[in-house]
Amino acid sequence: MPPVTPKKTPVKLSVLIRDAREIVWGARRRLVLGFPLMAINRLAGIILPGTTKYLIDEVITRGRHDLLWTIALIAGIASLVAGITDYALAQLLGLAAQRSITDLRKRLQQHIQRLPVSYFDSTKSGILVSRVMNDAEGIRNLVGTGLVQLVGGLITAVIAVGILFYLSAKLAGIIFGALLAFAVILWWAFKTVRPMFKERSELSAQLSGRLSEGFSGVRIVKAYGAERHEARVFAKGAHKLLRSVLSTMRVVSGVGALSTLLIGVVGMVVMIIGGREVIAGRMTIGELITFTLYLGLVVGPVAQIVAIGTQLSEAFAGLERMREVLGEEREDAADPSKTPIDVIYGNIELENVSFEYSPGVPVLHDISFSVAPGTSVALVGPSGSGKSTMISLVAAFHRPTGGRILVDGRDLATLRLNDYRGNIGIVPQDSFLFADTIEENIRLGNPRAPREEILRAARIAHVDEFAESFADGYATIVGERGVKLSGGQKQRVAIARAIVADPRILILDEATSSLDSESEALIQDGLNALMKGRTTFVIAHRLSTIRRADQILVLEAGGITERGTHEQLMKLGGRYRALYEKQYGIVSNRFVNPGEELVALDSQS
Repeated sequence: MPPVTPKKTPVKLSVLIRDAREIVWGARRRLVLGFPLMAINRLAGIILPGTTKYLIDEVITRGRHDLLWTIALIAGIASLVAGITDYALAQLLGLAAQRSITDLRKRLQQHIQRLPVSYFDSTKSGILVSRVMNDAEGIRNLVGTGLVQLVGGLITAVIAVGILFYLSAKLAGIIFGALLAFAVILWWAFKTVRPMFKERSELSAQLSGRLSEGFSGVRIVKAYGAERHEARVFAKGAHKLLRSVLSTMRVVSGVGALSTLLIGVVGMVVMIIGGREVIAGRMTIGELITFTLYLGLVVGPVAQIVAIGTQLSEAFAGLERMREVLGEEREDAADPSKTPIDVIYGNIELENVSFEYSPGVPVLHDISFSVAPGTSVALVGPSGSGKSTMISLVAAFHRPTGGRILVDGRDLATLRLNDYRGNIGIVPQDSFLFADTIEENIRLGNPRAPREEILRAARIAHVDEFAESFADGYATIVGERGVKLSGGQKQRVAIARAIVADPRILILDEATSSLDSESEALIQDGLNALMKGRTTFVIAHRLSTIRRADQILVLEAGGITERGTHEQLMKLGGRYRALYEKQYGIVSNRFVNPGEELVALDSQS
């Protein structure tokens, strides 16, 4: 049973702001170019409304027709500059955003891959995929056009407000007071909506994870006619997500409606007060129209802030979820402080090892045994006796909760994980293959292995017998999780992978479970060759595959009840012999000599 995941405390806003600042700082070179371009773009945009005043007051009202072409030329140049800088900003900042997203995705993937196995036991893979792909996407608004547009809009608004005060301090004062009140409401709204975006992202990730599971297990779903059940589960999650989205939309829409109302009220104020100012002769018509246009440069950014602020809130929610993952300690975090391993000989010793997945629920207790270099040990016992858990401890996927594991006399906890695991080869019961070629799946054991080594390993594991029958040979794509291969074929590829790895410590976890008797006989020689000179741990329900092990450990209820060679355990007449006789249908009193049934079976095999 995997451990219960503790409820995480929310990440402080100050921490998220620091993370956002680091991301922005990482894109500083492009932003340094972006902000001057943005400034030029905004200045060009400010020039256009200014030309309107001169057009109306000087050219039309006072008849200075000689200024018409000058004003038109200035407006045209400003428009051209605005267009060019718009395009340059989009390209420059778009590239900066995508590079930052890619860098963050790589950082997340690398960090997640280095988390302990226990983390994956309690976290769905679909959720982790969502955090790498979807949450990272949100930061485009931190280093892309969103942030620059926000800053640019604020700069434009500040300059426009200065011009508005120059044109009419009375009108500008009223408008500025309304904008300050709206800013307070905006701050409250975005502070409220950030956790709502976080919850929405979490629900979306959970729904994606369930959807991924359903598609991966489609054969089981179809075999049991569970399509309706899956549809109900997905519909329930989809509606839960919908309710979260609608809650977010209500807040965002409310802010949007409030901004629209603000614009309408400001427009009314300008009409009434501005009209009276013109009638009283305190403003010209051109000044009023120019005031209205510059007011648009103030109100426009307000509406823009609503949209961009929503995006930034979503980005901060994604940052919070990513921070939770990045805050998890990597299993190799202490490796730099540990002494590198030069050579591993494979002397493995367990001293009073105990282990619990959940506190107070022991899975293994007081396990002690040693395996000399180049020898093999087989683990036998009913399901749930702790065999796979023991293998996980030897592979350093988990750490003992009591006792210790020694490797060549050194505590495993003091060894560098990368160095140690580089000397381990595993053939699991469920042979996982990537949706790649047969050759690349074998090469995973040693990415630097020459092709000759790949083909040699394939021959030893009898992969060549089916690979060469395919049209593309070793370049055949095996499909997701190796779906295009049979169980036995996948197992042979996994064995070839372990051969290429050339490990000092070999773990065979039901390595021949997916093979029929004929296939098992074909690769047994290959396994024997692979095991020669290596410390080997074998788990097998087929007791015929472990008879030649140097020692056999019988596990029950998390403890070792018997140990010895096959012959010794048969003569002991205990649990192992009972399991062996039950598996092969042997009657205990069939032979006078307790060892004769072994001789008879050996002669048959």
